[in-house]
Amino acid sequence: MQSTPKGMRLHIGFFGRRNVGKSSLLNAITRQDVSLVSDQPGTTTDPVEKPMELLPLGPVLFIDTAGIDDEGALGEQRVERTRRIFDRTDLAVLVTDPEEWGAFEESLLGAFSDRKIPVVVAINKIDVVPPSAEIEENIKKRKLQAVSVSALTGVGLDRLRQALLDTAPADFFEQSVILSDLVGPGEMAVLVVPIDKEAPKGRLILPQVQTIRDLLDGDSWCVVVKERELRDALDRLNRPPAIVVTDSQAFLKVAADTPSSVPMTSFSILFARYRGDLVAQASGARAI
Repeated sequence: MQSTPKGMRLHIGFFGRRNVGKSSLLNAITRQDVSLVSDQPGTTTDPVEKPMELLPLGPVLFIDTAGIDDEGALGEQRVERTRRIFDRTDLAVLVTDPEEWGAFEESLLGAFSDRKIPVVVAINKIDVVPPSAEIEENIKKRKLQAVSVSALTGVGLDRLRQALLDTAPADFFEQSVILSDLVGPGEMAVLVVPIDKEAPKGRLILPQVQTIRDLLDGDSWCVVVKERELRDALDRLNRPPAIVVTDSQAFLKVAADTPSSVPMTSFSILFARYRGDLVAQASGARAI
């Protein structure tokens, strides 16, 4: 099975000044050495990405960024690369140390607010000193979701993970369906999957796997066949399927073997509906 595309993952960006522990915090959350860590400010130069599963959200993409307060000619380029990540971010983690809150943090909050990006404030390094009264007052005044953590000791990491789940955009919990709404509970779809030299050996491609899972989630069921087996499979069924789905390359062959009374479509069309506006795409195709 192929890895989940970036566009189907919740993008969680870690932002803040240099040396507040963004990279250490990301490594602690993922339990992996994703980002290079050192005491030298500015160690992270380019955005670092780590795809993983964050249950019950599902697939996410963590993004570690350079410090927003970086200096010099190279520093300005790093800051610009960090700012580009804003437009790819679905959920922002603003990392700060317990004693410093100022213009940089305020500018980040403004950028997130302008883009309607939800924010979790992670007050890191509480193993060194507790959060200052000023920081706690700023967070309270703005009604921000905030967690005190220590990337070094692990204190607060579970609360931070829960805060990410609580703050994530609702539409990532309410994903659109792929096919199950067209089939219905207790009904069947036939999936026609060509197996040729172009197909990855020993596995199905991701859209096919996702379609099968979507049918199972919708209490539907499916039969998966190759294109040359479709006619025999249909003959063996005691009632016709709700729909036949195939790959675009086999459409003509499958259409010839599918009864006219059975609806038919392709994986490409299903995913155009799933990830976009199928009506608008159809109107555009007619216009062309």
